[in-house]
Amino acid sequence: MLAIPPDDQQDRLQELRDLDILDTAPEEDFDDVVQLASRICGMPISLISLVDEDRQWFKARKGMNDTSTPLEQAICAHAILEDDYLEIGDTLTDPRTRDNPLVTADDALRFYAGAVLRTSNGHAVGTLCVLDKQPNSLTDLQRETLRVLAKQVMAQLELRRVVSEADLLRREVDHRVKNSLQSVAALTRIQARTATHPETREALNLTGRRIDTVALLHEHLYAPRAQGRIAMEDFLPRVANLLQQAAPANILLTTDVAPFTLSSARAAAVGVVLNEFASNAFKHAFTDGQKGTIAFRLQTQDDGGALLTCSDNGRGIEDADTAKGGLGFTIMEASAQQLGGRAERHSDAGGTTIQLTIAPEPAA
Repeated sequence: MLAIPPDDQQDRLQELRDLDILDTAPEEDFDDVVQLASRICGMPISLISLVDEDRQWFKARKGMNDTSTPLEQAICAHAILEDDYLEIGDTLTDPRTRDNPLVTADDALRFYAGAVLRTSNGHAVGTLCVLDKQPNSLTDLQRETLRVLAKQVMAQLELRRVVSEADLLRREVDHRVKNSLQSVAALTRIQARTATHPETREALNLTGRRIDTVALLHEHLYAPRAQGRIAMEDFLPRVANLLQQAAPANILLTTDVAPFTLSSARAAAVGVVLNEFASNAFKHAFTDGQKGTIAFRLQTQDDGGALLTCSDNGRGIEDADTAKGGLGFTIMEASAQQLGGRAERHSDAGGTTIQLTIAPEPAA
């Protein structure tokens, strides 16, 4: 006997689609549930069955080879019409199941017990069920256990949906932020090209590089498996590459970075230091087209922190030059404080070096 579709059939099917679980690969968490249900209930067959429009599909199964059956063979299609549980002691004597091909076959299913999988919106999407090949019954404890396990299955399914929706929202926000940063950076570059005063042009170029660094930080932060941490061995060379694109043709940037991760806020502070050092070096360290190198190096420390070294082989930046270059070393000192360390500068005729200690990350 084919089950009559429930009154909320369309809403129920939509919720089943929204769970995004149909036809997915087996998963250990769900497989463990059917194994446990089978053992506790003493039944050879256990299924997590999801009732689709024209079939029942098994997310997890024990003792059953088929991954799905047509709806006319789905005892679970009758179970979802119940409040929370259906038990049929002998399927040959129940009018709902006695003509079911799975019941009339040689290797017949003669017992069924299923706890309904119901969403938080109240729609039944399937069951956690156990079956036997002979008439049988469950104890009160086994029935209650089946209901509890069904609630856990439903909680897992809905958690997956929440995580999926959150990931979709994150990607949308990521896309909008990325577009916004690109728009602002483009407008800044346009203004820099049209600016007539050299200091204004330089300030706009520096602002553009800072925006590019923020965009790069955002990209790393929202990359898969980032988990809120930024890998310096990936981030720092990419910042240097952005700076290389803005550098005069006579200046080469190099990096030497040990594997090390920082929180997004601390990584942003490192990006500020690199931008400020390179900007000052572009403007003051190499005069009259002199060829030179700016080097960024990050070494890990035994205490779990790191040492960031920024150096150039230019003419050396005196205090007056630094002051003319803008915020310069003052910003680097502020960034050092944000990183829990300190910044030390040495400048002479052989170039300028700034070493910045990065304190170990505070315990979470």
